[in-house]
Amino acid sequence: MKQSLLALLTGILLAIGWPTYGFPLFIFVGFVPLLLIVSHYLNHPRKHNGWRLLLFSYSGFIIWNYFTTNWLRFADVFGASFAILVNSLLMSLVILIYFKVAKRTTVARSLTFLVACWLCFEKLHLGWEFSWPWLNLGNAFSEQISWIQWYEYTGTFGGSLWVWIVNIVVFLLVRDFKLFTQKTKIKYAISIVMLFLVPIVISVLIGNSYKDEGETFEVIALQPNIDPYNEKYSLTNDAIADLLIKLSNKEISSNTSVILAPETVFADNVRLNQFNDSGFKYKLDDFVSSNPNVNWLTGVSFIQFIYDKNKVKPKSNQLREQVWYDDYNSAVLIKSSAEPQLYHKSKLVVGVEDLPYQFVLKPLLGDVMIDLGGTVAMKTTQNYRSVFSTNTNDLKLAPIICYESVYGEFVTEYSRNGANLFTIITNDAWWGETEGHRQHLSYARLRAIENRRYIARSANTGISAIINAKGDIVASLPYNSQGALKSDVVTNSKLTFYAIAGDYIARIAMFVAILVFLIAIFRKNRVKL
Repeated sequence: MKQSLLALLTGILLAIGWPTYGFPLFIFVGFVPLLLIVSHYLNHPRKHNGWRLLLFSYSGFIIWNYFTTNWLRFADVFGASFAILVNSLLMSLVILIYFKVAKRTTVARSLTFLVACWLCFEKLHLGWEFSWPWLNLGNAFSEQISWIQWYEYTGTFGGSLWVWIVNIVVFLLVRDFKLFTQKTKIKYAISIVMLFLVPIVISVLIGNSYKDEGETFEVIALQPNIDPYNEKYSLTNDAIADLLIKLSNKEISSNTSVILAPETVFADNVRLNQFNDSGFKYKLDDFVSSNPNVNWLTGVSFIQFIYDKNKVKPKSNQLREQVWYDDYNSAVLIKSSAEPQLYHKSKLVVGVEDLPYQFVLKPLLGDVMIDLGGTVAMKTTQNYRSVFSTNTNDLKLAPIICYESVYGEFVTEYSRNGANLFTIITNDAWWGETEGHRQHLSYARLRAIENRRYIARSANTGISAIINAKGDIVASLPYNSQGALKSDVVTNSKLTFYAIAGDYIARIAMFVAILVFLIAIFRKNRVKL
């Protein structure tokens, strides 16, 4: 019963510490109850085994995953169930592996391994085909940006490391509280307070010293508020172009440099090779010809048919015998007197835009894809992070599409390729009025800090926003409203340390985890927990 309550407490603490409804202070003690369960099992090896630990860990992590990401069910119940159940299992396996290592080595080594192994798990979630980094611990501070201005040096892995260090010190204090002298208890308490406060003080100093130094441009982010379930795929592209132009005309001025429209707002799959001759493209061309300073960046669904088997790509879809097609979720930049620039989304939503490990799953399950309207097919990607050139050499745009904004190191490639303003185009309407769209916006604030870039965000139903280089939301449109958000943004071409080094903390963690694991295998000198 005691272990069940501790597992329940871990799930609750982690859940109530998550953005955007929670407060991250609870994250710093969220793993303590679970570590107490591990400690108990290590000291009673004959009574308990790893399976019981796995069960308790799994129950706690399911609570955390469910209460923070259950909004996925509004798009697809199966997809939500899969994400919650499998992600909880993967987290539990990290704890089980730690338990196995802890039985064979010292306390210090085993706890070091635990931290390193968890960071490796988070890095895995950023790179493999079942990628789901939504609950990586460093994301927990997206609403408390004054605490994490040092993310420009560490990225979110710095936050994950911070969380684990504090949890471990608190755990050691709680575990041995009755054995410690009063003096030792005070030392531990002071250590915990310092480990919590010093990073925040450093963050405040960094934030207060940061100043915008680039050029200022006027941006309009459009929010058409089109219902993706009942309206999006029934409207013609021409009708959508008319709506977007109408919204733009309400706010445009002679100073407007960029107009953003959401992800796949033009959803009636346009043949890629016929884009320049499409009716809605003519409407946008006419608009930018009348406003030659404007650079129009919008989302478009493209399709490209393939009749030559040698041109079939790994993520091409077969329509029928000898006919394939590439399906693209793309960003397009249109400006006067120039060919349009294209970028194809490259971080795909599992099950919606991509079938992971299709060489294994496709023979077993067939074409299992979640239908959110439009074409149900794998999206074709590109390997290079395109940066859009505008009418002025002083403005370079990063066309970040939806889910891509959750990936820290991935987004830094835009900075390294010359982008001095980030744009995010997205459609978060699939989840309705839930935490989904609020968390997605909140995570974008982390990318602003990591790269010290302003972000202009256009979301179909909201929340469209302007985020400054310190992660502050300086302007926004509420969810489920139609409108155009106009604001000034400031460019920055300097590279942060994190933009250059990427997820170096995770790479160090991989080395540490392997080293401690090897020591645990070849040396049996465990000190009891």
